[in-house]
Amino acid sequence: MSQLARRARRKCSVKLEHSSRFGVLFTAGIEDFCILLFALMVLIPLLQRCIQLLSLPVYLLSYLGLWDPLCKKIFPYVMAKCSTIYNHKLFQQKKDLFSSLGEFAGPSMELRLLEIGTGSGANFQFYPPGCRVTCTDPNPNFERFLLKSISDSPHLHFERFLVASGEDLRPVADDSMDVVVCTLVLCSVRSIEQVLREVLRVLRLGGALYFLEHVAADHSSWGYFWQQIYNPTWRYLGDGCCLTRETWKDLEKAGFSELKLRHIRAPLSWNPTRPHIIGYAVK
Repeated sequence: MSQLARRARRKCSVKLEHSSRFGVLFTAGIEDFCILLFALMVLIPLLQRCIQLLSLPVYLLSYLGLWDPLCKKIFPYVMAKCSTIYNHKLFQQKKDLFSSLGEFAGPSMELRLLEIGTGSGANFQFYPPGCRVTCTDPNPNFERFLLKSISDSPHLHFERFLVASGEDLRPVADDSMDVVVCTLVLCSVRSIEQVLREVLRVLRLGGALYFLEHVAADHSSWGYFWQQIYNPTWRYLGDGCCLTRETWKDLEKAGFSELKLRHIRAPLSWNPTRPHIIGYAVK
């Protein structure tokens, strides 16, 4: 056999060896991935059941039909406390977000603002002086906390408080608002799509929706892993709040003429609600 043929044979052998090694590594990688995927498929439901077991009294009350009315009464107290902490942690983000509200004032230079899911009125301190505010919330038990916030906000003009969900804002006229505000609301509504349709209906042309919402973490992260585990029980404890919603997708396809949206990580201590989106959308 000639020297040239021997060299060619050696090169071919080396290539085959490398190819074989790559094939083994690739196969091993596929097997490891499948094992990990299977483990997660088993582990997530198992850990969900553990959390549910720890929250068994809540599930029993829900089964008996007692949890929802009880939650509706307790939730405003919890949110009033949590909102104070949340405002402290995200003060700068909220201040920056709402600093441009005045730019959307109508021809009369009065800013007509509708807040969906007003809760205890945690956003009032960030609204510009003279703003005419209409408040809505599906839970009437927030009203006592809301009245306290109203008395602490003499720089605002309050129009009315409506017991209404974001999906049904019929008491609010078409094209009657300069700005609609949603903060930590779209996580718990029944239909984000319907809420955004109502927002577009009540906003005048050129008006804006301001939002700050917690959302699903990146699907490849440990944050999303824990969100999936906590989510079934979180819905009960959080009055319908969902940890895994990709709300930015609904905003992107809602039909706004302009969308300014950023993903941020809220400066909260370990918390499954840390991933947030913040911004505004113009009709």
